[in-house]
Amino acid sequence: MSETPALRESPPPAAHGLPLDADSILALAARSMFHLFSSMSQGMFLADRSGRVVWVNEGYRRFLPALGVASVDDFLGHMVEEVIPNTQMRRVLETGQPVLIDLLTNQAGTFVVSRLPLHDDAGLVIGAIGIVLFDHPETTLQPLISKFARLQRDLDDARRELAAQRGRAQSGTGLRQAKHTFASFVGASPAATEVKRQARRAAQSSSPVLLLGETGTGKELLAHAIHAASPRAAGPFVGLNIAAIPDTLLEAEFFGVAPGAYTGADRRGRDGKFKLADGGTLFLDEIGDMPASLQAKLLRALQEGEIEPLGSNQLLPLNVRVVAATSRDLPAMVRAGQFREDLFYRLHVLPIRVPPLRERRADIPALVEVLSDDMGLRNDMPPPEWHADALALLAAQEWRGNIRELRNVLEQAAMRGDSGVVDARLLGEVLRAAGVEPKPALTDLAPGLPRTQAQDESQRLLRPLHVQVAELEQQAIAASLAANGGNKLATARQLQISRATLYARIDQTA
Repeated sequence: MSETPALRESPPPAAHGLPLDADSILALAARSMFHLFSSMSQGMFLADRSGRVVWVNEGYRRFLPALGVASVDDFLGHMVEEVIPNTQMRRVLETGQPVLIDLLTNQAGTFVVSRLPLHDDAGLVIGAIGIVLFDHPETTLQPLISKFARLQRDLDDARRELAAQRGRAQSGTGLRQAKHTFASFVGASPAATEVKRQARRAAQSSSPVLLLGETGTGKELLAHAIHAASPRAAGPFVGLNIAAIPDTLLEAEFFGVAPGAYTGADRRGRDGKFKLADGGTLFLDEIGDMPASLQAKLLRALQEGEIEPLGSNQLLPLNVRVVAATSRDLPAMVRAGQFREDLFYRLHVLPIRVPPLRERRADIPALVEVLSDDMGLRNDMPPPEWHADALALLAAQEWRGNIRELRNVLEQAAMRGDSGVVDARLLGEVLRAAGVEPKPALTDLAPGLPRTQAQDESQRLLRPLHVQVAELEQQAIAASLAANGGNKLATARQLQISRATLYARIDQTA
C-alpha cells in the first residue's frame, strides 16, 4: 500500500525534455513541424491575410526564375496570384479550409502542393502556408500515378458500360445521351493528361465550359465526356453545330417555335435545342460562327436561365449547362468587333485548351492502335499491323487536321495494303497522294549514324517519357556527385534541388 502514492506521482522531467504544460508542448510541436516541412519539402512560402507573400524559404527560391521572377525581392510583397499563376491560395485564405493535396501546373512545371491556413488564438485566419511536396510528379510519384491511372481506367470502363446499359434501356424513348467518356480520349502524354484533369474538374461545376483548339483535336468528344462525368449525366446531352445551320434557321433551332408562329409553321410548335437539353447539357460547336444578331439572345438565355420561343410572348425557365467549342481565335474576334465581349466573358468561365496532335506525339502509337481496332470493327476485318518505321513516320508529321486527318491517312493506308501490314513506304505514298510531303521519320534525322544505331536511338527515344527523364536525372546526379567529391549538400545546390529530393533519387537507384 505504501507504494501506491509513489506510483501516482509524475517523475521529474529530464534535462532538456518536453515541457510540462500543454501550451508549451503545442508551441514546440508547431515550431518543429514548421522547420521539418521547410527542410524536407521542395519549397515553402507564407502569405498574410491579404494574400501578400511575406516569406519564402531557400528551396522555393529555385522556382522563381521559371516563374518569371528575377529575384526574391520581386517575389516578396506581391499578391500570391501575381507571382504564382493558377494558385488556389486565395480560396484557402477566404474559407479557412486546408487543401492537403493538389496538383498545381504553371510555366514552372507541375507540382504536388499543400495549402494550410494559419489561425490566431481567436480562430481567425491570419495567413496561409504554401508547401511544394513534390516537383516532377511524373517521376517521383510514378508508382502512385500508375496505380491511379489503372483505377481511373477501370472507373471509366465501368462508367462507359453503365452508359451503354442506360442507352440500351432508354432506346426508343428519344432521350439523347453522351456517347463518350474520358476513357475515349486516348493518350497518356503530359498534354493529354492535363486536359483530361482540367475537364474532370470542369465536369463537377455547373458553369459554362469553353473548349478551345484546332479542328479535329477532340473537342466534341471531351464535351460528351464532361457531361458523362457530371451530376447531369442522367439528363440529356444535346449538340448543335452552329456552322452547319443557316443563319435564318438558327434562332428557331436554339429557342424553338411557338404554334402557328408564322405561315407554314407547325400548329403544334417545335421545341428548340435549349428546351431539349433542359436538365442536361447543351453543346454549342463552332460558337465563333454565331451571327451577331443571335449573340445577344444567347447571352440573355445564359444570364437569366430562360428563353422565349420564336413567335411566343412567354418566357420558359430552363436548367441547362452550356459547353461551347471553337477553333477560332475568340479574343481576336472580340477585339475586331465580330464577337460580343460580354458573351465571351460569360462563356470564358472554364476555358480548356485542347492541344493539337503535334504537341502530343507520344500519344500517336496508342491512337493508331485504337483507330485501327475501330476501323476493323466497322469494316468487319482484322486491323492492319503497323511496322515500327511506319509509326516513326506518323509521329514525325505535323497533322494540321489532327486526329481527323490521322484517321483518314490510316484508313487509306489500310485499304491500300494487300498483306494487312503497313510500312513506311506505303504510308509515304498515301501522304504524298493526299498532297502532303512526308517529313523524315525519326531514324532519318541522324544521317551521321549507322542505320542500326539510328534505329536503336529511335527506339530509345520512343520509350515512356518518365523512364527517359529518370535516366537523365540519374546521369546528372552521378556527374554532380563526382564533380563535388561525393558531397551531397554541394550536389543538391549545384542541381538546384532540395536535399530530400537528392536522397530520394539516390534511394531509387540503390
